[in-house]
Amino acid sequence: MSEKMPAYFSLDTYALVEIARGNQKFAKYTAQEFVVNDVTLAEFYNIMLRDYDEATADYWFRKISPNTEPVTKELLREAVKFRRSSREKNFSFFDAVGYVFARRRACKFLTGDREFEGMPNVEFVSK
Repeated sequence: MSEKMPAYFSLDTYALVEIARGNQKFAKYTAQEFVVNDVTLAEFYNIMLRDYDEATADYWFRKISPNTEPVTKELLREAVKFRRSSREKNFSFFDAVGYVFARRRACKFLTGDREFEGMPNVEFVSK
């Protein structure tokens, strides 16, 4: 039995929303191994509900779910510390969780959030 290839990218909510909207700058990333933490999936689901409808949100939830992994309490604690130590960047809690999750998984954090531009371990793609 072969082991699944490790993900090269960890997608944040920004990237997921752009993928759902059909932004071609982000489409290529879904053809590669990627992972999404379950906290990011919850935020993404909320945005899909807000901007579209329950059927669309459910569709994307099912589509992304096979690529999700849970976050631990320890990771949540580390994300809170990261957010506090980076106050000048004004990261959201969800952003902090996503970034710390990607660092721990040793994969690139895919985002279009300007606060992350130029940071280590980040693949920044603007709209």
